[in-house]
Amino acid sequence: MGRIFVVELEGRAYKCKFCDTHLALADDLVSRAFHCHRGKAFLFNNAVNVTVGEKEERLMLSGMHTVADVFCCSCGQIVGWKYEVAHERSQKYKEGKFVLESHLVRRGRIVDSIESEFFIDTQTGCSDSEDAQV
Repeated sequence: MGRIFVVELEGRAYKCKFCDTHLALADDLVSRAFHCHRGKAFLFNNAVNVTVGEKEERLMLSGMHTVADVFCCSCGQIVGWKYEVAHERSQKYKEGKFVLESHLVRRGRIVDSIESEFFIDTQTGCSDSEDAQV
C-alpha cells in the first residue's frame, strides 16, 4: 500500500468522525432527504478522500440501482455509497453522486462543531437502503 494523500477542503466541510478526514463540502450538498437503514443520509455532488468499492445491484426504496460502497481513505470506515447507475428514468439525477450517512444532526453521525465543520460517524456495513424524498 502506498502513501495516502488527503485533500483539505476550504469552507464548511463534512468530515469522517473517526479520523477527521475531509469528505465533502457543505456547498456540494444536494439533498438531506435520504435515508439508510441506520437513519438519515445526505446526497452530495462530490466527495473527496474516499475509496469506492465494487459495484453491486441494490433494490432501494426508490427502485433498482447499481451502487458502490464508499470508504474513508484514511481510516477505511464505510461512510456511505455512490450511485453508479439508476435503472429508472426518474432517478437518473443520482448517477455519479455520493450519499454520506448520518443519524441525527448534532447528536449522531453528523456533528456541527464550533468551527462549523461536520463529522460523519461511520459504521462498517451500514449502507443498505435509502428513500429519495427530494
